[in-house]
Amino acid sequence: MNRSGSTDPFIRTEREAMIAARSDKLGTKFAERAPRHDLEGSFPFENFDDLRESGYLKLTVPVSYGGEGASVYEMVLAQERLARGDGSTALAVGWHIGQILKLRLSEEWPKPLFERLCKDVVTEGVVINELASEPATGSPSRGGRPETTARPVPGGWRISGRKTFSTLSPILKQFVVTAGIEHSEKVGAFLVRSGPGVKVEETWNTMGMRATGSHDVLLEDVFVPQTEVIRGIDYEKPTNLVPTEGILLHIPACYMGIAYAARKFAIDFARHHKPNSLTVPIAELPNIQRHIAQIEVDYLTARSYLYQTADRWDKEVENRAALKTELGLAKYVVTNAALGIVDHAMRIVGGLSLSRALPLERMYRDVRAGLHNPPMDDVVLTNLAHRAILEAEENED
Repeated sequence: MNRSGSTDPFIRTEREAMIAARSDKLGTKFAERAPRHDLEGSFPFENFDDLRESGYLKLTVPVSYGGEGASVYEMVLAQERLARGDGSTALAVGWHIGQILKLRLSEEWPKPLFERLCKDVVTEGVVINELASEPATGSPSRGGRPETTARPVPGGWRISGRKTFSTLSPILKQFVVTAGIEHSEKVGAFLVRSGPGVKVEETWNTMGMRATGSHDVLLEDVFVPQTEVIRGIDYEKPTNLVPTEGILLHIPACYMGIAYAARKFAIDFARHHKPNSLTVPIAELPNIQRHIAQIEVDYLTARSYLYQTADRWDKEVENRAALKTELGLAKYVVTNAALGIVDHAMRIVGGLSLSRALPLERMYRDVRAGLHNPPMDDVVLTNLAHRAILEAEENED
């Protein structure tokens, strides 16, 4: 037990213990609802009511605006614990708290606009996300130009297009839209509010993460006033961009949480399951213990690297730009470890693991979604290779 009173080595302070305890409490509730929402592919509105009432939605809002001002490490801790109960809810809300933290770090938005957003989050429980994916461009991390267009009109802009993978779409009252500016090579960003011209088309019917509400959002000549333009025709990319990639650690944190839940279920099952062909629970069998040991190798290694990377991001402020490769590696290590952990868990439980009466088959499907969240495995591996080659060349000189 450490100074926080916790047996978890990654809970180091009383504040972190409180953050973890809130997520644990919420996650326990969400776990009870997860099977129904997964089966129906329905959005867990009641989970977000609980997140709002608990204060979770203001986790990364600046303290000066009434939030908790969480660090990346604290965000990872909160998200991992929440995902132990329900991966879909954790991944969905992760985009909200990650977006707020990104805006806090980058100060990209005009101050009055960001201040109003924070007030909406704190007082009304508003959630936000940036909608950038499109049918033709795929993931925005690949750099495709949006087919969604922004047309200048008196007093503002008119936006038209379709956004895919729009997580949280059932409850988004305001969201950021990226759009190609008409008759320009530039890509703008605009704060859009739900209302005339905004339509959610329920297209999200997937194998995993079924309750994230990641439907298509259609925009038909939606008006955005000039005061809510984030990046317009006059925007010039700063030469001294503030690194914000650390916020993406909310993604591996989610998959680490799902892996923990699968690990716990399988070990508890092995400790208590005793077929009539045995005189002891299956946890006593060498083959089962090998699976448990492999789970522990993957779990301890991945979790340690995740928290170490988050801690470095918070502490090494001047070195954040150089940590981009480590951030990608953390996502790669955790996601692939989670796949292996859930697979071993299912081998321990056996054929019963395929039953929808048990949570493992949902966890098996959910962790696979991590392969399609940014950064993708090929990008991570390419960056690692390039860095290794560059370091070798520099050492040779």
